[in-house]
Amino acid sequence: MQTSEIVLVGGSGKTGGRIIRRLEARGLTVRAASRSSARHFDWEDRSTWRGALEGALSAYVAFQPDLAVAWAAEAIKALAKVAVECGLEHIVLLSGRGEESAQRSEAALTASGIDTTILRASWFCQNFSEGAFVDQIIGGRLQLPAGEIGEPFIDADDIADAAVAVLTDPRHRNKTYELTGPRALTFRQAVGEIAAATGRPIEYQQVSMADFTGGLAAAGLPPGLIDLLEELFGQVLDGRNSNVMGGVAEILGRPATDFSEYVRRTAATGIWSA
Repeated sequence: MQTSEIVLVGGSGKTGGRIIRRLEARGLTVRAASRSSARHFDWEDRSTWRGALEGALSAYVAFQPDLAVAWAAEAIKALAKVAVECGLEHIVLLSGRGEESAQRSEAALTASGIDTTILRASWFCQNFSEGAFVDQIIGGRLQLPAGEIGEPFIDADDIADAAVAVLTDPRHRNKTYELTGPRALTFRQAVGEIAAATGRPIEYQQVSMADFTGGLAAAGLPPGLIDLLEELFGQVLDGRNSNVMGGVAEILGRPATDFSEYVRRTAATGIWSA
């Protein structure tokens, strides 16, 4: 088992905090590397990279804002070079399904020669409770440019469990896994399950891409983020990622968490209460 220090690049995100808690519970030495951590790391300030990576043998990397951005692959290539120079032996990359730009980042990482594990994840269940959709859910209406295409939403806790397993077991090195939930739901169906669990009238409304991006601009979101969201909704929600994959079971030997279980667990916290 890997017992040397593990660094989490992006340790403050949806998956990072969960992974840190699990690794610490195993008694392993782990540290976060982000803009808010003691070991400062900023994707746009490469002078911070070496100090964040030094002393570790393994790293979990969650790129910000998303591997879909144009400069991601070049940044991942540069990070891998620094990692090799710092003596790291293994990088686990959180990637996306069906994103051509994400695949370029994967290729850049594997070409570096460092041992690599790729975790391609579907859309997170937690987007409804910890991310971009939660305020609309609380408000009673989620408006997105997504129609009747199913998405097998993945629980971030499953991603964290899988990441811990591949970070600590060398049998997972130089492999790629696709992590999804056990069934595909449309956004309308997902919202319906949340409404049923909370006993609140929450509706889903499909809007045009133009109305969606216009609303984001009116809310003051920066143009770069709007372009990113437009690409994500336009590219990866076209049906290419609707298939359920078995990566969670391959790694953990158990089924992935169903969306209904995530909803039941989350509704009990009161996060969706108006």
